[in-house]
Amino acid sequence: MVKAIALFSGGLDSMLAAELIRRQNIEVLCLTFTTPFFNAQKALEAASQINLPLEIQDITAEHLNMLKSPRYGYGKNMNPCIDCHTLMLKIAGRRMEETESDFIITGEVLGQRPMSQNKQSLYVVAKNSGYHDHILRPLSAQSLDPIKAERENLIDRSQLLSIQGRGRKIQIQLAADFGIVKYSPPAGGCLLTDPIFSRRLRDLFSHQKDPDIRDYELLKYGRHFRVSDNCKIIVGRNNADNEALKRLAISRDLILNMTNFPGPLVLVPYGNKDDKQIAPALCVRYSDAPDDLKANVLCLHNNFTESITSTAAKKEDCERWII
Repeated sequence: MVKAIALFSGGLDSMLAAELIRRQNIEVLCLTFTTPFFNAQKALEAASQINLPLEIQDITAEHLNMLKSPRYGYGKNMNPCIDCHTLMLKIAGRRMEETESDFIITGEVLGQRPMSQNKQSLYVVAKNSGYHDHILRPLSAQSLDPIKAERENLIDRSQLLSIQGRGRKIQIQLAADFGIVKYSPPAGGCLLTDPIFSRRLRDLFSHQKDPDIRDYELLKYGRHFRVSDNCKIIVGRNNADNEALKRLAISRDLILNMTNFPGPLVLVPYGNKDDKQIAPALCVRYSDAPDDLKANVLCLHNNFTESITSTAAKKEDCERWII
């Protein structure tokens, strides 16, 4: 039995690529990855819809190592797409060897993304992964050189496609032909493409030598204020943020809440007594307390709680500090 590993994001292109290969009576195992910047939810839903087995791997350690110094740099934000795709294909190649599969499938379409899916980029990614002759792009295969499995007739090349460009009409029609009725819009899902998240990540890299996983998770929630090289303050924007910050908090953090007015949860990661001036003022600023009124803020640090009286931080200071 011919076997393939499908690099599977859960988007329409990866669903179609996997289905095209399965229809050649080839056994397909879908493989998706998780890090603090993307998860497997879309892939889980998509694999369930087309009834293919899905394996999920947490690649955080390798991904973070790559992210700090990508060989080909970043895209518009903090997205190192070429290096990220290379890493994923390298890991998929290892899984191909472990499962004694014959080749790897991706849903990439030639020219769909001008920077990362042109012919040169596809070649560079495949070459640097170490599995160049084992990577098949079924949706554009007839516009690319045949890989080993095609040359050995493990795949019928005539049943593969030659899609190019950013249009989606062919994929949408193919989905209808395959009975795929539910699929996500293209792109999205990776926080590294988000400009606000990317600013926060750059700030973290600039001020913290060895962030741990929690530090990356904290970037997802609240408003972030850099008030000094040694102090960042996070202010919850809503109840969901407040609950997430509470869940991620540790005893070394400063954790602040309003006493007499509705307000946010404020978190100062690894905070100390010197941060007890500005953090309460930010807590008051984003609470329902009047701007000109002194208000009480409860501060928890190392399992010790104290009440601090503060006025609201000045608006111009907040604008200067916000990341």
